[in-house]
Amino acid sequence: MNILYIHQYFKTPEEPGGTRSYWISKELIKDGHNITVLSGKNDIKSNIEKKSIEGINVIYIKDNYNQEMGVLKRVSSFINFMFKVTLYSLKIKNIDLIIATSTPLTVGFPALILFFFKSIPYIFEVRDLWPEVPIQMGGLNNSILKKIAVLFEKTIYKYAKHIVALSPGMKNGVLNYVEDKKISVIPNMAKIDQFWPRPIKKNLFKKYGLTPDTFKIIHFGSLGIANGAESIIKSALLLKGNHNFEFIFIGGGATEDNLKSICKKNMLDNVHFLGSFSMRETSEIVNLCDISIVSFLNLPILYTNSPNKLFDSLSAGKPIIVNSAGWTKDLVLDNDCGLYVNPEVPEDLVNILISLRKNNKILHRMGENSRELAENKFDKSILTSKFSQIVKNIQNLK
Repeated sequence: MNILYIHQYFKTPEEPGGTRSYWISKELIKDGHNITVLSGKNDIKSNIEKKSIEGINVIYIKDNYNQEMGVLKRVSSFINFMFKVTLYSLKIKNIDLIIATSTPLTVGFPALILFFFKSIPYIFEVRDLWPEVPIQMGGLNNSILKKIAVLFEKTIYKYAKHIVALSPGMKNGVLNYVEDKKISVIPNMAKIDQFWPRPIKKNLFKKYGLTPDTFKIIHFGSLGIANGAESIIKSALLLKGNHNFEFIFIGGGATEDNLKSICKKNMLDNVHFLGSFSMRETSEIVNLCDISIVSFLNLPILYTNSPNKLFDSLSAGKPIIVNSAGWTKDLVLDNDCGLYVNPEVPEDLVNILISLRKNNKILHRMGENSRELAENKFDKSILTSKFSQIVKNIQNLK
């Protein structure tokens, strides 16, 4: 089949960011499908840029989105991308299937237009429960706009051939509008060939400005408002002057400058912001660390999240600390590969770190359990195959 894949933030392993759509595209190509990706990019010179990336036909559309944007600028970027993609996709011939992956929810609009005007079926992938996320975070307060957004969400779900939710909580949200048989849960993916435990390259400590013999806690990925990373900084403040611990951040986002400002104001020398890296270099830095932390604001809607960093941490064989009281908490506790802390009680994280630093046996056991879970349940080879099967089922119905 000729598949049109709409994803505003399509990334390859050579770029910072989530690569789920890349791996799914590769699997679908292996199954004989032709994949065209429509994505946004802010650093291209022309309005349209076409590339062939390992057999994936990628069409980048000029889009000025970045993670540092405020709410209004983000909304403007989403709408701008939505209209550009809709107009462009109407010109593409011989499309058999569309895959539209959120966020934002607006990527569902071109899929709807192509369904109504050309009868092309689509799969909709729910990466976050929009508009409920911006509603609970206070970014969508207008009652009329809320009703319009919810109606839009219902419409996307109603006409989708199939819906892929990235967590059980997201599936429960979708179940408010459609029947169970129309939904599959395929969480974010572990990448066991990209992140794995191996001997540490000691020269990397100097390269990244780290101290070799400290207990290192890493948060890698987005530093957006939803991540609530200030709670980690509050714990770092409680450990100020304790030279046994270092907190490492990889990635960027809307809160990065504020987090740096807090650290500078309080003269915290135990916190490092290293910037953004390719998957290969991120994997090297994660391997240097003892613990991975996955942070979110304490909002019920964010309990449904399916964070890339969690699954990459499983692959890396790291014990994982989560501060979201949802399915990820159950995941790490039930599989003995991590612990939960209350994001509103920074002492919780401090006490756990002090305890774990003294207990290599527990660290080793949790790390082994993480890797085993990645290999046997969440590796991309397993989950992309599940996604491919959904496409095959739709193809067989045609």
